Amino acid sequence: MFVDKVKIYVKGGDGGNGCVAWRREKFVPKGGPAGGNGGNGGNVILKADSRMKTLYDFKLKRHFKAKRGQHGSGSNKHGKSAEDLIIKVPVGTVVKDAETGEILADLVNEGEEVVVATGGKGGKGNAMFKSATNQAPDYAEEGEKGEERWIELELKLIADAGIIGFPNAGKSTLISVLSHAKPKIADYPFTTLSPVLGVLQLDYGKSIVLADIPGLIEGASQGAGLGHEFLRHIERTKFLIHVIDISDFRERDPIQAFESINKEMKEYNPKLLEKPQIIVGNKIDMLSNKEEINKLKDAFSKKSYIFIPISLVTKEGINKLKEEIYKLSQRF
Repeated sequence: MFVDKVKIYVKGGDGGNGCVAWRREKFVPKGGPAGGNGGNGGNVILKADSRMKTLYDFKLKRHFKAKRGQHGSGSNKHGKSAEDLIIKVPVGTVVKDAETGEILADLVNEGEEVVVATGGKGGKGNAMFKSATNQAPDYAEEGEKGEERWIELELKLIADAGIIGFPNAGKSTLISVLSHAKPKIADYPFTTLSPVLGVLQLDYGKSIVLADIPGLIEGASQGAGLGHEFLRHIERTKFLIHVIDISDFRERDPIQAFESINKEMKEYNPKLLEKPQIIVGNKIDMLSNKEEINKLKDAFSKKSYIFIPISLVTKEGINKLKEEIYKLSQRF
């Protein structure tokens, strides 16, 4: 199951208590304080791991506590500090404080780490309080409590290009043609229930990571369809491949379909419209009036967009699309 947003509780380990003890050894005429310090509690650390693709594991376990430090003991023996608790999360995870909304970290690189809950310091034993004016302190410190908080984890996929468009426009078929991805494909809305990643290997020795973004319809930015859950995955992409169905103008005008999706992106985050877009007119094999293709080319040219007509059935226009993807990728 693909899960890209969760809320979890984390707590650093408590520090160990300091010890009150006295030196009691044979042939030592004068004893003294000999209580050791407590060990530090463990930190809770999030670490980005590219082998993880979803936050699903955090649906099964939501509470994470690091171990406490050992208590000090007699003979000036200090307690052992606890090991840090390292929690692996997918690369691309944004970490927020659940109460304030403050972004604590954006883990976009493999192995990147952030401490989300600091362990408490160990308490001092009574030996640490000995002084010229206090030769026999009979007290010690308790260990500090570890930091605790609720945090939100939000996964934003890291891809070079996001494939967007209405359901059944051909996004899933396109990513399967351009890469080795194998998304579920069928003739009904919301076939794809989670983002799908694929890698386009170009003849120029360059590879492009593609992401099929599902569920965009009118009202997606307000929660309609599936788009509200997956619009966040467009934010990291460098450019967009916008697929529109041009086979039936009577059902939905291609220009209106294009503008409708852009409107949803703008309402979610206006900066998304700053990303370059390649407009892909799919299903030209089903178009009865070929003159419509030239009209669409002119319309999108006036808007300063590249328009590529294709057929995912006959593969017409696919090589041209790959060329335009390569050209656009060279800008980044």
